[in-house]
Amino acid sequence: MDGVSLMNRTDTKFIFRLDQLTAFLSNIKTYYRILEINGIRSGKYETLYFDTPDFFMYQEHHRGKSSRYKVRHRIYVDSNLHYLEIKFKNNKGRTIKNRIKRKGVEQKIKEYEEEFLTEHTHFNAQSLFPKLWSNCSRITLVNKYSKERLTLDIHLQFKNNATEKNLTNVVIAEVKQEKLSYSPFIQLMKKEKIRSSSISKYCYGVITLYDQIKKNNFKQKLLTINKINNNENKH
Repeated sequence: MDGVSLMNRTDTKFIFRLDQLTAFLSNIKTYYRILEINGIRSGKYETLYFDTPDFFMYQEHHRGKSSRYKVRHRIYVDSNLHYLEIKFKNNKGRTIKNRIKRKGVEQKIKEYEEEFLTEHTHFNAQSLFPKLWSNCSRITLVNKYSKERLTLDIHLQFKNNATEKNLTNVVIAEVKQEKLSYSPFIQLMKKEKIRSSSISKYCYGVITLYDQIKKNNFKQKLLTINKINNNENKH
């Protein structure tokens, strides 16, 4: 797995209906292999996102800031692994991910993690608070011929202490490459006239769980996702 982990990469994201997935997988099976961990092809992921009280990280994304961060606690449920992860999108469009192991589910950034946080961001532990959980099942495919990984997130759930939102008919696909290059999956998306989408799971969670948040720049993307989830985009 380390050879295709791609902690410094380009990302290309697509959103489509769950009932399209089987046909899409059949179309690309020559080019990819499905990653198995302990015989399991679909892994469960639980992710707790942190942000400042005024949602600074979300607001930077909403403003279209080219350099932005996400800080999260990720649980790889099937292997019972916990990580504090920092994702940084730089002004060249690359995603850089750093992480350290955690001892378990923590609602706060702990003292032993402070150095890691300040090394990779301009935030301190006291400024960050848990905002929402994003949970899913993930299928991971690895390109047989190039350094590319394709993740397919299904059964998506977003929740905070007050409410919950489920996307039962949505697939969020993400192509992760060392550098943007030919991808059989991207070619398939072009053939199917499915355009790439830049909205993140964290941003979707914020705009659906927090009514008071500013979301004007994401309204069209939110409408598209909800149409897919409600089966309103079938031709």
